[in-house]
Amino acid sequence: MTGQDWFEKDFYATLGVPKNADAAAIKKAYRKLARELHPDTNPDAAAEDRFKEVGEAYAVLSDPEQRQQYDAIRAMAGGGARFSAGPGGPGGAGFEDILGGLFGGGAPGGAGPRVRYQSTGGGGGGFEDILGGLFGGGGFRAPRGPQRGHDVEASTTLPFRHAVDGSTVTLSVEGRRVTARIPAGVRDGQRIRLRGKGRPGENGGPAGDLVIAVHVEPHPVFSLDGRDLRITVPVTFAEAALGADVDVPTLDGGTVRVKVPAGTPSGRTLRVRGRGVKATGASAGGEQADGDLLVTVQVAVPQRLSAKAREAVRAFDEATSDGDVRADLRARAAQ
Repeated sequence: MTGQDWFEKDFYATLGVPKNADAAAIKKAYRKLARELHPDTNPDAAAEDRFKEVGEAYAVLSDPEQRQQYDAIRAMAGGGARFSAGPGGPGGAGFEDILGGLFGGGAPGGAGPRVRYQSTGGGGGGFEDILGGLFGGGGFRAPRGPQRGHDVEASTTLPFRHAVDGSTVTLSVEGRRVTARIPAGVRDGQRIRLRGKGRPGENGGPAGDLVIAVHVEPHPVFSLDGRDLRITVPVTFAEAALGADVDVPTLDGGTVRVKVPAGTPSGRTLRVRGRGVKATGASAGGEQADGDLLVTVQVAVPQRLSAKAREAVRAFDEATSDGDVRADLRARAAQ
């Protein structure tokens, strides 16, 4: 951005905020405009240009040091008047008039000697060099020396399967396309930091980071627990009491045979090794650290019984009436 840009552009008007707006108000205005003008939701060419203007304005006003320099330059220019190399029109001050007043040139009535400044020319200080001296060598830019770029925030929403397997997404970040790899097993609400993918640095400084907030759509059957997948599987009373081998769905669309031991109570979790989130590399011991499938057994109680089934349940109840399933509960409650 050139010095003349700062004289000509009213960044406060671009964001629609007053000149005394605080950082929170500036950020809120920027986010609102960015959502409205984003190329992904507003493909109009004029909106894309406005989107870039809004990003440019926010880049300056969100940086306290650059904002201070911008305010000072705009104030000196009378709020945005364009500087010219020659005298201004009737009643108007040109570039020499403004800087002449700063350096003592221009006596009352305009009779004094005029101080002249060059905006170009070999060997001499240019427009930005002059004002660079006024503002500690910084001029219209950030202070000299490498400056790290700002971090940038973005968000993405993934289907559950993509979150488990990992996914590559393309995001629009401040008018540019950024491709990012989301690792397998990412959790809902997790933030992924991509080094060097944020706002470019200045004067040779490193770029900032891109921080992506990931939202994961829920699955009707599976849930994530770290690198493990969880599923609740209904079994009949007979399967839980006598034991059985049941087919359990897997995320890839297949099934895995799980042995339910005899006497398994409702709520017990069985583990199937290696059927969770796949590891992207080897663990420290050299073995793959795939997640597991955690199968929680839920004994299904029939909502309706036929006369024959009802009689069978009564016969079972009589055959097991010598046991008290709540005896242990009362004993522990009395401790």
